[in-house]
Amino acid sequence: MTSVDNELFYEVLWDAIPYPSFVISRDNRIITANSSAETYCLSSIKQIKSKPVGNYFGGNGVILNSINQARDTQVSVTLYNVEVFWFSKSITTHDVIAAPVNNNNEKILLLFHPNGMSKKLNRSLSHRSAARSVTGMASMLAHEIRNPLAGISGAAQLLESNISTEDQELLEIIKIESQRIGGLVDKFQTFGDIRPLKQEPVNLHDILSQAKRAANAGFAKKIKIFENYDPSLPLTKGDPDLLLQVVQNLLKNAAEAVSLTSGQIIIETAFKQGISLNVGNRKKENLPLQFSIIDNGTGVPNQIKDEIFDPFVTTKFSGSGLGLSLVSKIISDHGGVVEYSRRNSRSIFSVLMPVWAKSSTKGN
Repeated sequence: MTSVDNELFYEVLWDAIPYPSFVISRDNRIITANSSAETYCLSSIKQIKSKPVGNYFGGNGVILNSINQARDTQVSVTLYNVEVFWFSKSITTHDVIAAPVNNNNEKILLLFHPNGMSKKLNRSLSHRSAARSVTGMASMLAHEIRNPLAGISGAAQLLESNISTEDQELLEIIKIESQRIGGLVDKFQTFGDIRPLKQEPVNLHDILSQAKRAANAGFAKKIKIFENYDPSLPLTKGDPDLLLQVVQNLLKNAAEAVSLTSGQIIIETAFKQGISLNVGNRKKENLPLQFSIIDNGTGVPNQIKDEIFDPFVTTKFSGSGLGLSLVSKIISDHGGVVEYSRRNSRSIFSVLMPVWAKSSTKGN
């Protein structure tokens, strides 16, 4: 292999690194960067070159110290769970690696590994397993409960015409509680539905707008709902009815979490490169489509925020704990992931979805 071939090989290898990476000079300026760094910095390599590193991830003394330490000791330095403020982007958590390029100069390789996203993806996979664990007992419970429940409801109807006035209240309790149990059985049946998922091109903005209209007419009619859409968002794939159920569930949770006087909900969409999920047989599913339901409520308590998508975990006094678990199951069946975060006093439920591969048509 010639020197020219070697150079081309290393350029390809450099740009193949899926994490933002920089080469830093003695005076802590950027000598070069890879393609992932361009995405994170929202700038071309030509614009990034020769700029101080602090221009793109803030004046974080911990990061600058790691660069200087690696240069002085000629030993790699790794920092874990560092909050990095990217240029024109929000704060994200990364592992930061500063390593000498070689022993003969003072150049430093600076690499940011987005451990926050990997942890969220891992948690999402565990939520997927937990949701699926409900599926096995769902069909059995639906069958075993619905039969005696039908008998109770039928008996209540027969008693209604012959019951005394003083016992009418007790009968009403029986009817209400029977209906409530029936609603829970319906939710279990949804978990037990193992039919193949309908696959068709779906415009996420159509789904979001439909869910917003329903929310404005019903449970969120006194709450301000704002839209912040990426107009060039491509189509995703899946079942529009199930995706609508997901959005309505997330909007209802947001509406219940905020104040009726000062509550705000934001529906947001974005296209994000570089996010993928292993789906078996060494196959990766890219998940660049993101929609988020953001509210200014009090948020999920810290002690359960990592289990919020598990079955029977709820913050509501009378909640079943199945709503978000069902959301997780539906999204995972679509090849996506759902995650919860809390930032700037706002709760954010974000859903990452694949692109409809058979269509190049853009969403509205």
